Amino acid sequence: MEYTAKKIDLKTPVVDEIKDLLDGAQAVVLADYRGLTVEQDTNLRKQLRENGVTYKVYKNTMVKLAVKDTPFESLAADLEGPTAVAVSKEDAAVPAKILFEFAKKADKLELKSGVVDGTYYDKDGIKVIATIPGRQELLGKLLGSIQSPIANFARVINQIAESKEA
Repeated sequence: MEYTAKKIDLKTPVVDEIKDLLDGAQAVVLADYRGLTVEQDTNLRKQLRENGVTYKVYKNTMVKLAVKDTPFESLAADLEGPTAVAVSKEDAAVPAKILFEFAKKADKLELKSGVVDGTYYDKDGIKVIATIPGRQELLGKLLGSIQSPIANFARVINQIAESKEA
């Protein structure tokens, strides 16, 4: 009995760390990193860190305990084999985008699943999320579409003014 209590005492800080990591997360993406070289893993971690994404590897049992009774509980079924957890509290699509793009170059990296804005997505769903334009890109397109008619209107007014001067 005493042995089990000690094991639980050792697990509690790790489970609490994972819970803290997930608290307020907009997106959590699971990936199988088996087969990545040290250099690839280092590059991936750097890209994720630069984009505000936390990328960690925990024991699956610890993650299962941490996601229990949370919006991320649906991920528990995909926690088999080597699993890395990518968490973003800022931009919901960023972890999926970075992992998806990286997997194109490092074919050993495989997306497993994820929860984005409270919705569970399987492997294929996460790939779709990864291809959706990001917030900044969408804002840029919106701004461009707003500016285009204004610029055309300004040209027409300018041409009318020039023709009246002539």
